[in-house]
Amino acid sequence: MIVLDTHTWLWWIQGTADALPSKTKALIEHEPGPVGIASVSCLEVAWLAKKGRIVLPVSVEDFFTKAIEQAGLVLLPLTPLIAAKSAALPDLHRDPIDRVIIATAIDHNAELVSKDELVSRYPGVRVRWDS
Repeated sequence: MIVLDTHTWLWWIQGTADALPSKTKALIEHEPGPVGIASVSCLEVAWLAKKGRIVLPVSVEDFFTKAIEQAGLVLLPLTPLIAAKSAALPDLHRDPIDRVIIATAIDHNAELVSKDELVSRYPGVRVRWDS
C-alpha cells in the first residue's frame, strides 16, 4: 500500500503535469497494492477550496466522489490509535493534518508519496517521490 499526501492526491487527480513527476504518477498508477488517502485529506481539500487556495472543477462533494470512489482509492479513517500516534510525533510540522497523514502511513506500514521534504525527517515514515 501507498498513501498519497494531500498535494499528491490533488495533482494526480487533476492531472497537474508540471507538479507531479511522471515517475511518481507511474508509481501511483502501477501500485500493485491499494492506494490510500487519509480521511483528513478530505478536510484539508474542503478547507483549501473554501479559502480559495485551490479551485475545484465541481462541488467539493462531487470532487470527493470522483477523486476517491471513481479513482479506486481507499479512504483510511482517523482512528484513536492514529490520533495518538500523530500527537506523539516530534514537533517538526505545526499542521495537525500533516501529522495525521504521516501517522496514517506509519500505522498502515505504507510508503507516503509526498514532495514535502520535512516529512522524511519523521521517524518511522517511508517517503517516496520519484522525479
